[in-house]
Amino acid sequence: MNQSVDQAAEAAPQSPAAETAADAAAAASPGSTGGPAPEKLLFLTVFPSIMLPMFLAVADQTIVATALPTIASDLGEIQRASWVVVSYLIANTIAAPVYGRLGDTFGRRPMMFMALGIFMVGSVLCALSPNIEWLTAFRVLQGFGGGGLMTLSQALIGEAVPPRERGRYQGYLAGVSVSSSTFGPVAGGYLTQAFGWQSIFLVNVPLGLVAMLLVLRLASRPADRRRTTFDIPGLVLFIMFVSPVILALEQLQQMRTSTVPMALGLLAFGIISLVALLWQESRSTSPLIPPRLFREPSIWRSDGLAACHGAALVSLITFLPIYLRAVRGASPAETGLMLLPLTFGIGVGSMITGQIVTRTGRTAVFPSIGLPAATLGLFLLAFWTPHLSVEVLPWAWCAIAICMGTVMGVVQLTVQSVAGPRRLGTGAAMVQFSRSVGAAFGTALVAAILFAVLASSDRETAGLFGTIIEQGPDAIATLAPARQVIVHAEIAEAFRSALLTIATFTGIATLLAWTMPLRRI
Repeated sequence: MNQSVDQAAEAAPQSPAAETAADAAAAASPGSTGGPAPEKLLFLTVFPSIMLPMFLAVADQTIVATALPTIASDLGEIQRASWVVVSYLIANTIAAPVYGRLGDTFGRRPMMFMALGIFMVGSVLCALSPNIEWLTAFRVLQGFGGGGLMTLSQALIGEAVPPRERGRYQGYLAGVSVSSSTFGPVAGGYLTQAFGWQSIFLVNVPLGLVAMLLVLRLASRPADRRRTTFDIPGLVLFIMFVSPVILALEQLQQMRTSTVPMALGLLAFGIISLVALLWQESRSTSPLIPPRLFREPSIWRSDGLAACHGAALVSLITFLPIYLRAVRGASPAETGLMLLPLTFGIGVGSMITGQIVTRTGRTAVFPSIGLPAATLGLFLLAFWTPHLSVEVLPWAWCAIAICMGTVMGVVQLTVQSVAGPRRLGTGAAMVQFSRSVGAAFGTALVAAILFAVLASSDRETAGLFGTIIEQGPDAIATLAPARQVIVHAEIAEAFRSALLTIATFTGIATLLAWTMPLRRI
């Protein structure tokens, strides 16, 4: 009976315009009274309730990354320390579409409570872990909670805020996301040094309880109970696709010959699982990832934009510190300060874009302008970075980041508008999934190209590279002056190739933005 109801619900797709109108009508009544809330009251009700869960989701990953050396030293088995990060990433990526689907069916506010509860329980168990194996297992549990925080936050914006106002809120959320990424390493270092690595997990408990109280302030909305079945085969195949692909990309980033066969095997298994997943979703009456959404040009282009944006931005944040250390000799503290303009620029670009989208209703025009400018900036930096001082470099990155800040808010708004109110959660989840996979693939590809160029230029330079990252340029001080110049030039050439690869990501994103059908709401 449920399957027939699901099939009937799926068989009556609305046009994007009709769903946008329905979306606007649903969002126009944030309370039970049915009338629109004043703008200030809406902001005070919605934004804090959604900001803190998103803050927890983003900050947790950067806080743990900072504390990872201490965790590995305390628990031992340093070679397995990366499991702590990878296990969370896999669980987070898998959980995103699950929460999107369940939120569409059972209501997003109840699912947010569930996600926060799982996240807090996982955090406490992580703090109590006696060894790296148990910590890895409990990070999976924590990731299953964290995967819902970002997805449901985005979907709740679409549920509670009128379409024309969402651009402003997406800008605010982008600012929160960037602030969390910047705050995370600082907080992680302080908490670990002052209270031990367990504190980075325990701090999630009081913050999570406050987040629950804030979510209570959101209006409870009726769920779409017409779709009560769940696509278990689709979820299993999705896990069989995501897990090996992320593990393979993590293996490839290590750039060791011994890891290549295992990585290729995992990738092959993931591709086979993807084919099976697509077949399953095409025949399911209640698919985890509805194929109908991907037949909408604006949605698949938006997901592609999110993937390319994630690949470019995460690659920049990952490899710029390595460049500053290996080529410019910057200390970790100096590197952190020099990266602040980059993260600040993303937040500024996102908030400015959100304000203009709210005022004008125009969407795709902003990434259509911002991404070509970012691509040009990356291309110029690939050749001019050696000639720029360390005082000028951060502001060049800031300018590029402002241009890249035009993307994610527009992507989320486009997907929410086209998916309609019944598919808000699923649409938001697929954007988050696309960004995560794009970031993992992008960093793996940039790492592969960086080390391949180093290896092809000089085997000795490739061997010295790890030592240079640890010790800075002083690691080659014993070499002859002429040899030092050659080593610096070869490393700079490798980073030029990395920047050109990142520029390729933004170039592909530019084409997607230029061809986006939905350009105004």
